[in-house]
Amino acid sequence: MALAIFDLDETLIHGDCATLWSQQMGRLGWVDTEPFMKRNNELMAAYSKGELAMDVFMAFSLEPLAGRTPEEVAHLVGPWVEDVIEPIIFSEGCKAIAEHRKAGDRILVISASGTHLVKPIAERLGIDEVLGIELEVKNGVYTGQTTGTLTYREGKITRLLEWLDEQEENLEGASFYSDSRNDLPLLLKVDHPHAVNPDPVLREHAEKAGWPIHLWK
Repeated sequence: MALAIFDLDETLIHGDCATLWSQQMGRLGWVDTEPFMKRNNELMAAYSKGELAMDVFMAFSLEPLAGRTPEEVAHLVGPWVEDVIEPIIFSEGCKAIAEHRKAGDRILVISASGTHLVKPIAERLGIDEVLGIELEVKNGVYTGQTTGTLTYREGKITRLLEWLDEQEENLEGASFYSDSRNDLPLLLKVDHPHAVNPDPVLREHAEKAGWPIHLWK
């Protein structure tokens, strides 16, 4: 059984779930929308350039969750996934997932977004296994902090290797689909890298390396 790994944001969905959730928190009244989104967009611009310090972004984006229970947040994330995320799921991504599943591959989503968003989105895609940034919970509420290794850049490899050990699996014959230069470390680690709607840096690398380039719309 080979592993088929998918990034989430701008790979399986046409957007960034953390940014879309930030907008939702504004609608919920959890944040002052204009200054919050200004800072969000500044940090995401750094991400696009491969310059983001992910711990800084997570501390910023999770602060509105501090003191809220996972159940409260999940209750609000569910309808948001249905209303906001489902319409922007790439149909070609669903087809790729189905093809891998038909081939008997094991499907995994690995994302640099928080698991409070990644897990319910993956569930809508029929995917149960997820690696994302874990949120710290103390005394039954979110602290606004993360825990463990962040699934970002080389951190995706660290977390994946830990998961492979736990699952008694390996990367032999594995595929990985991503849009971002930030995922080059993991793309270089698998047997079958795939560039999906790649950013300029990833596109250039994929063209030189002869990797498949998918333009999903």
